[in-house]
Amino acid sequence: MERETVREYVNEYGKLRDTQFAVYEVYARKRGLTAKELFVLDIIWFSPDGCLQSEISERLSATRQTVSAIVKKFWRLGYVSLTESKEDRRNKIIQFTEAGHSYAEKIIPPAAEADVDAMAGLRDEDAAELVRLTALFSQQMKEKFRKITEGKNARSSD
Repeated sequence: MERETVREYVNEYGKLRDTQFAVYEVYARKRGLTAKELFVLDIIWFSPDGCLQSEISERLSATRQTVSAIVKKFWRLGYVSLTESKEDRRNKIIQFTEAGHSYAEKIIPPAAEADVDAMAGLRDEDAAELVRLTALFSQQMKEKFRKITEGKNARSSD
């Protein structure tokens, strides 16, 4: 495929990705949150036994400092509790308090349902293909960006 055609696909995909992210950003802002804060609440919500700050950082590809600041905000508001991990005392298990569960319950389930409803609007084979191709493209991006971060030519085949 010609690079000009590829560039057009990249631009179109970027617009679609930006649209998706903007949907989350607008939803979050209307609830007094940033998109990252929304995503942190989502991860905690779907981890009923709690999750580690390092797991949140990895899932969001966010620094520990960023996640720590968000978690501390929710902790100061009384929305989460922090318990030392038995395996690694430096890592905290994050869980909702009763107040945090009540707070997140108004935000996360409606957003999760909107995600599910949006995917349900696709035919089964289209949804599977979307996930398959996004995973493939994401892996390619990780590899190419890893190479340029390490100072290697991203277009080389090594």
